[in-house]
Amino acid sequence: MNKNTLIGLLLMGAIIMVFTYLNKPSQEELDRREKERQEQLAEQEKKSQPAAESITAMSEAAIENIKSAVRTSGTLDQATGMYTLTGKNVILTLSADSAAKVGGTVTVGGQTIPASDVVNATYGPEVSNAVAGEALAALNAAVDASVRYKGFAHYMSGNDSASVELANKNMRLTIASKGGVIAQAELLDKQYNKYGGGQVCPISAGDDMYGFQLSVGDLIYDTRDYYFDLKNESDTTVVATIMPGDGVMLGIRYTLPKDSYLVKMDLIQNNMQAIIPQSKSSIEFAWDQTMARNEAGRMFESDNSAVYYMKGNGDVDNLSERSDETESVKEPLEWVAFKNQFFSTALISMNGFEKAELSSTVLKEDPKFVKKMSMTSTTGYNSALEQPASFVFFIGPNSYPLLSDLQESIVADKNLKLTNLIPLGWALFRWINTWIVIPVFTFLGQFISNYGIIILLLTIFIKLILFPFTYKSYMSQAKMRVLAPEIKEINEKYPGNENAMKRQQETMALYSRAGANPMSGCLPMLLQLPILIAMFRFFPSAIELRGESFLWASDLSAPDAIIPLPFNVPMLGDRLSLFCLLMTAVNIIYTRINMQNQPGGMTSPAMKWMMYLMPVMFLVFFNQYAAGLSYYYLLSLLITIIQTYVFRRVVDEEKVRATMKANAAKPKKKSGFMARLEEAQRKQQAMLREQEKQRGKKRK
Repeated sequence: MNKNTLIGLLLMGAIIMVFTYLNKPSQEELDRREKERQEQLAEQEKKSQPAAESITAMSEAAIENIKSAVRTSGTLDQATGMYTLTGKNVILTLSADSAAKVGGTVTVGGQTIPASDVVNATYGPEVSNAVAGEALAALNAAVDASVRYKGFAHYMSGNDSASVELANKNMRLTIASKGGVIAQAELLDKQYNKYGGGQVCPISAGDDMYGFQLSVGDLIYDTRDYYFDLKNESDTTVVATIMPGDGVMLGIRYTLPKDSYLVKMDLIQNNMQAIIPQSKSSIEFAWDQTMARNEAGRMFESDNSAVYYMKGNGDVDNLSERSDETESVKEPLEWVAFKNQFFSTALISMNGFEKAELSSTVLKEDPKFVKKMSMTSTTGYNSALEQPASFVFFIGPNSYPLLSDLQESIVADKNLKLTNLIPLGWALFRWINTWIVIPVFTFLGQFISNYGIIILLLTIFIKLILFPFTYKSYMSQAKMRVLAPEIKEINEKYPGNENAMKRQQETMALYSRAGANPMSGCLPMLLQLPILIAMFRFFPSAIELRGESFLWASDLSAPDAIIPLPFNVPMLGDRLSLFCLLMTAVNIIYTRINMQNQPGGMTSPAMKWMMYLMPVMFLVFFNQYAAGLSYYYLLSLLITIIQTYVFRRVVDEEKVRATMKANAAKPKKKSGFMARLEEAQRKQQAMLREQEKQRGKKRK
């Protein structure tokens, strides 16, 4: 191909492209063509469907099948002698007369058509071909369902708004006809209002659903599909029942005792062996909840919400609070709980769950909900028993005294460990909280209504307990300050790495003579650490602080975020909490005072920089935590600073020096530790000398 031919082809291609672009149809033209195409398809579909008049009447066999289904699965009204079969969008009626015709209605496409018109294909002119086809399909589906599910089919449609209520002074339950479930559980205590207004509802209408599933072959009878008949047996009991056959009954009984957060749920039945064979030994229970947001501090609420469960061996475990997780538990379980920060819904099985599938999904971007939680479990079942399964719901606040007292109300011979729904930390920290902090906090709450004052008194009480350790730590620092000049002399006398061993020996000898121990200041601080961590776990879990105001904080269980930031800072948020800010400022002051107490030259510049950086890190970490926690740490730091100044006034370092000199003059028997330390130092020094000799020989 020569040059001219190539240029010609390129020009032709360019002309074709320009022509195509200029003749490209507009968007309006494309829309018009698509509309015409859709209209043509609709017309063709309309032509392909049979006209209402062309739909033939049902055969005698089909009509007899409908009559049999109505008589078998329908409900007989003894007064009128009329059977009624209710299905989705279908109501079929039939009298007891063998020659009776099928009556009732079929509702589709916004039109209600007599069932006789569908059976006989005698539609009026107002019924289109499409509606006629839908009506026929709906009638056949209702009949098929009645045959397939027997008497259960009668309960697959009903009034979605039908419900009854049970109430005591603690909560109000709404029992819904659909599924026979607790559709809503509202806590009535006025202090349990949720973020944004309204009362807290651990179970919310539309956000919770549970049910029992019985499978026989390829059939699954799921109570969530049925509309139950509701009846108040008493002021404390409601029964939801269905009657899928003659003398056959399946139901759920709810009992709400007075002054209780417990709801007893019993699965009840009669003659169910007529439908479910006695060889069926288990029943499935499924429960799904979209957990609503209740607290102002959304991040902290989400991080303290999880699926908790207790195994048959007594261990309590939970799914991840901060990430999505699914777990298959193959061993028996005593209970499963959907735990929110301050409220829980726990289901305790009196027979135990044989196994369970548990899952939790974090709803990070949802402003109204925090988690999706679900469980699918298996428990024992016998179709011949009148009460094959019993459960107890706990629906209420995560209050330690309340959960502790519930134990005997549920089962007397087993520790259900429901108090583990409150995350008080690992064994040691939990022990401190349950045996020291919570009893004192509860005792003070009986006499004082202001929880800011209670936290102050609790802080003073804890500081009194820790006083001996704090004083010992200060005295250790005082001794080290007194010895600082002599330690400096030793360092100057034995400089360099080659004298490190000698320098260490002389320093340890000085400590031994003076009766000082550089580690004695650290040990009291380590003994205080478990209490600090225990308090870190206690305050975010204390429901007593929920909604309690103090000074500028409207809720001590939520961040007192009152200082807005111009933009959102990762981890810090878009607001500053004032208690956290004050805690940080006081922490910096305390760091400065503490560094002044250190012996001169004992702290490196890098260590000083790190010590000042730590309070700033605490600001970032605690900014979105509960105001009560920051307030506690603020008080603790202030009291520690006051103690430090008091110690400075009381402790005379000259007397400390004199005492240490007197101790040094006394003959001392070496302790076993010091003897072992000196022996180790001698061996190390001998080894270093031997290494020097070997290196000298090699150089020769």
